[in-house]
Amino acid sequence: MATLPLNLVQTAAFLRDAEDILILTHGHPDGDTLGAGFALLRALRGMAKRVRLFCPDEIPPKFSFMADGIKYAHYAPQTIIAVDLADKSLLGDSRDDFPVIHLCIDHHSANRPYAENAWVDPAAAACCEMIYQLLRELNAPITPAVADCLYTGVSTDTGCFRYSNVTSGTLRIAAKLLDYGARAAKLNQQYFETKRKAYFVLERMALETLEVLERGKYAVTALTRAMYDESGAGEDEAESIAAIPRQVEGVLIGATLKERKQGGFKASLRSVAPADVSRVAAQLGGGGHLRAAGCTLETPDLSEARAQLLAAVREELARVKEEKA
Repeated sequence: MATLPLNLVQTAAFLRDAEDILILTHGHPDGDTLGAGFALLRALRGMAKRVRLFCPDEIPPKFSFMADGIKYAHYAPQTIIAVDLADKSLLGDSRDDFPVIHLCIDHHSANRPYAENAWVDPAAAACCEMIYQLLRELNAPITPAVADCLYTGVSTDTGCFRYSNVTSGTLRIAAKLLDYGARAAKLNQQYFETKRKAYFVLERMALETLEVLERGKYAVTALTRAMYDESGAGEDEAESIAAIPRQVEGVLIGATLKERKQGGFKASLRSVAPADVSRVAAQLGGGGHLRAAGCTLETPDLSEARAQLLAAVREELARVKEEKA
């Protein structure tokens, strides 16, 4: 099936005609996919449309406020929309439940076409940037609740506006969201400054596994199921740990291997220019952005997972070295 590429205006026109909508977010949901999904849901409901949202995994407690007050009616969806979903495989075990997806709205450069129509903008720092532009084009209501959802996506996908994906447009959108009532200070504290004691126990354990390899250019850490059990920390709390290996001075690629309940390991990758971790992830069947990407390694053995990841990282570091020569 060929995907028809759309622009902002065409996407807005598509949504004006859409009825009985179902919004899909990706598994292991983050602030951007949930922020985009719930903001779009609330705004379209403000346009008198029936909309509900599906997430293949449990929503982390820190993002649960987005669903406050939302009740779902039962209807057969006529229009299925995926947000921040670069690949249908990110729906996990639910991917076969949706043989047809009518529209994809995404900002990943590694987006793999799967929908009938798609608006993809890799220049956007977050999918929530795109949803903000879309709501303005639709003249849809941006309530304080919608603004909170959008601000969550923009701030979490930019590391609270610290990452290289931030543009002047990102900052202007964030400022507009404050004007619409986004509770920036409260949300920033919730996402970036507040952690449970169990998290710090888990972080200490992760740091004990930290290795710096490839002449200081690559750092990797690991989280096992035993560490989660011993610390009492949840998997959603481990997201902050993914940034730690990249913070080591001189490191170009940082990785965190997280053992999954169903077996295998999820690799969360972060990079510093000029390294491109989307290339590393793609080698292993994953994807993402230049500076943040991920993939799944099916092996149940941590040593083997480390070896598979190292081989892919070495190829990217060799490319970087060759281009600098």
